[in-house]
Amino acid sequence: MLTEADLPEDVATLRALVLEQSRMLAEVQVAKEAQVAELTLAKGEADAEIERLQAIIDAFMRHRFGPRSEQLDPDQLQLGLEDVETALGQARAIRDAVSQLAQSHESRKTNRGSLPVHLERIEQVVDVEDKACPCCGGALHVIGEDVSERLDVVPTTFRVLVTRRPRYGCRSCEGAVVQAPAPARIVEGGIPTEALIAQVLVSKYADHVPLYRQAQIYARQDIKLDRSTLADWVGRAAWYLRPLRDCTLEELRRSQRLFADETTAPVLEPGRGRTKTGQIWAYARDDRPWGGSDPPMVAYVYAPDRKAERPDAHLGDFAGILQVDGYGGYTALAKRRQQVRLAFCWSHVRRKFFELAAKSPVATEVLRRIAMLYAVEDEVRGTSAEQRRAMRAEHSRVAVDDLKLYLEARLRQVSAKSKLADAIRYALSRWDGLSRFLDDGRVDLDTNIVERSIRPLALNRKNALFAGSDEGGDNWAVIATLIENCKLSGINPHEWLTRTLVALAKGHPANRLSELMPWTAVL
Repeated sequence: MLTEADLPEDVATLRALVLEQSRMLAEVQVAKEAQVAELTLAKGEADAEIERLQAIIDAFMRHRFGPRSEQLDPDQLQLGLEDVETALGQARAIRDAVSQLAQSHESRKTNRGSLPVHLERIEQVVDVEDKACPCCGGALHVIGEDVSERLDVVPTTFRVLVTRRPRYGCRSCEGAVVQAPAPARIVEGGIPTEALIAQVLVSKYADHVPLYRQAQIYARQDIKLDRSTLADWVGRAAWYLRPLRDCTLEELRRSQRLFADETTAPVLEPGRGRTKTGQIWAYARDDRPWGGSDPPMVAYVYAPDRKAERPDAHLGDFAGILQVDGYGGYTALAKRRQQVRLAFCWSHVRRKFFELAAKSPVATEVLRRIAMLYAVEDEVRGTSAEQRRAMRAEHSRVAVDDLKLYLEARLRQVSAKSKLADAIRYALSRWDGLSRFLDDGRVDLDTNIVERSIRPLALNRKNALFAGSDEGGDNWAVIATLIENCKLSGINPHEWLTRTLVALAKGHPANRLSELMPWTAVL
């Protein structure tokens, strides 16, 4: 930058200098305009790419929530969305970069939402090096500041807790040595704290990271832990936590209405080098749709098979409404025990006809009528049980009665061996249970509540492939029960597991286990 002392005294020289400066400014302006044009073109291409990727995401979401939702597996949907949204983030970064260059004189104001107030704030000041005015050389003073917040992360940080227990002796008698007892631990004589064990459990059963991968992650920080060591910690924790799972199941048995479902759990069969198919049964309660006061909860129980007597043994003396899919074991249970009444799932009925809708006008009509029932449910969701019953009596009962007549008429017209006939018989043979929601506002239209609780098990199964034994399957069910209940209660599973493992190691009384339950923490 020229100062007054640098200016020449000669007029001709001064004029030449001004002309040279003007020419340079003109060249800079032309270059800037060319750059802006190029960046504008790049921004347009980025905008087009964002629009294309957003259209793909919208198509994915239509498969998830639209009328073709049955065709796309929810887990595959999430995987597909991750990739597309990653590409979308890249396109946005390109657009933001060119926008910042092309419009650097404008302040960029973007509302990304606020970050939680409980997070630690580490402040850094980005300041000018020279506090002298670039115009006159005077001292600068602060007239304001721009503040931005970004979310940062510190990779998992290990630390060593050193416990010292001084020993004391008496100088007078020298006959006694006094020392505080060692704190009780889940792994006696081992190196992990209860917080580390909780981290391993949450990573495996909530985040679906197998133990061998966790060992690889720890190795990046020079922490050498064998997979077998981590497995030992998990097994010990499961032994301590199993009474809490059993307590959860006992609490569910006292409910007046439950959901039940089951999913496969591949288990390695010792000595044969292959897997057998075990089952994890899920029993859930959620009265929030009609304003019930009991906290939502779920319990998982592993069994080596899918025999009909399994739910009978799991449910004990349960008496009430059991909402289920079409598995015959539940029907056999209701026949043996008159105190159990079944409510069936309209979603499973709909699925039978959805598979035929492309080729069958009858199936399409059935789907339209079932959609009318769900439209009523959208209206009554969140109202009291009595309001739900009244609205259903007014709007849903006629639709259900007409649908039954329609199905019976069509069954007489189609081939008895056709898939459409199978779908119709599936619905008509369960009609009493499908109609139970009309007379009881507490009953839902489907079993989606328990199916959502099954989904984390499916994710863990895809990552771990199979359990190593029947005992491993049961450990899976125990820990998954407690982590899923943390989610239902809206509390941090790592924090809850840490507190609970510490309490159990200290010998928390068995007759007061209810004090430790996740839902107790939020009451």
